Amino acid sequence: MNLNTIGVVISREYATRVKKKSFLIITFLVPVLFAALCCIPAFIMLFSKDDAKTLAVIDHSGIVMQTLESNEEFIWEDCSTCVLDTLKANFDNLPYAGIVYVSALNADNSVSVSTYSKDPIGIAATSALEHAVTDAVEDYRINQYDISGLKDILETVRPDIEVKSYTIGEDGEDKISNAGVYMFLSMGLGIIIFMFVTMFSASVMQSVVEEKQSKVVEVLLSSVNALDLMFGKIIGVALVALTQFFLWIALTAVLVSGVFFFVGKDSLMGTAPQAAQMQMMSGVDTDAVAAVAQDPTAVQEIMQTLSGINYGMLLGSFFLFFIFGYLLYASLFAAIGSAVESVEDSNNLQMPLTVPLMLAYFIAIYSWNAPNSAIAVWGSMIPFTSPIVMLSRIPFGVPAWQVIVSLLLLVATFAAMAWVSAKIYRIGILTSGKKANWKDLWKWLIQK
Repeated sequence: MNLNTIGVVISREYATRVKKKSFLIITFLVPVLFAALCCIPAFIMLFSKDDAKTLAVIDHSGIVMQTLESNEEFIWEDCSTCVLDTLKANFDNLPYAGIVYVSALNADNSVSVSTYSKDPIGIAATSALEHAVTDAVEDYRINQYDISGLKDILETVRPDIEVKSYTIGEDGEDKISNAGVYMFLSMGLGIIIFMFVTMFSASVMQSVVEEKQSKVVEVLLSSVNALDLMFGKIIGVALVALTQFFLWIALTAVLVSGVFFFVGKDSLMGTAPQAAQMQMMSGVDTDAVAAVAQDPTAVQEIMQTLSGINYGMLLGSFFLFFIFGYLLYASLFAAIGSAVESVEDSNNLQMPLTVPLMLAYFIAIYSWNAPNSAIAVWGSMIPFTSPIVMLSRIPFGVPAWQVIVSLLLLVATFAAMAWVSAKIYRIGILTSGKKANWKDLWKWLIQK
């Protein structure tokens, strides 16, 4: 290998790719799409605001109507003296968006609730109704015991138990640990490795196929050897991908911040019911997040957990597994790209490479709950799965010897696969007119 030659190939690959119109379009279009995904739900909620809906409430229980509070979204009108069938028969002539019927109290001091409308009244109204009826029935049942202050007593009786977890360090000291923090780090590191390896290794293969189709590679091989060309391309694509990745993050942050600055965060969040609906759509429990942020003990526990993490080992391992995991798969994808005439022809050949990646991802998900299970440990040792699985285990604490052994196996496997890929690449890149299969790859590998 000639480092100077590889450097020239890297410079050419990087300069050629960043000057392409497709690179510029994708680099600036993707952040716009990301920003739109962040802001469009808020705009939809903001501009979907409608006039307040008036709902007629027939309350035969006598306990629900008083708990329903009107707001700018819904107006609850007491129609308990009306007959349900009469309202339904004259519904088109009434100014109501719907009718709420609450039955009389039954034997177990509960009620049944039904709604009637031409159009669905919406999930926000249904949710508000369910909460109000639940609170009303609960209060009524408590009052039936005729015990003064029973509700307050029940609140004080109900315990709020919090389990604190500690890990015993090598120095024998107890260190507080928060499993949620470890899981968050594990999830983030595993996903980053998975996305980078799968996306950008495929980019290497596509680049090799494009040069083979255009016959440019034949000119290049007249000046450099196949091994230098392959590794120069792999590293060049990685640098382009990293440049694009960081630009995506920066531009998306700028666009989203700009939207919130000019439109206003409060305007985008909308009313309380709209915010609740957005929370439900996103799946994020903002109440829980706010509760944690306002709890000094919880914040202290998170900060102590973060301070107890060995960041030197974490960042060093991330960098090494990140680099060698990418190099391992990129070299194999480059070999496959050299053996085919088009990207479509590579589907059968790249299947054995995508299976270990998917398997590693699923093992990583499992390791979030059982980081020291047998499947997680072995998955972090096998070189084809270790870049993803080991990174998902490290935040939970992994013995240093396991990390070292896993890394040595990964480096050794990369060296062996790089040699295999180089032999296949050297012959395959100049072969055309035939759709290669695994038998052909084996012949190229053993050919001297």
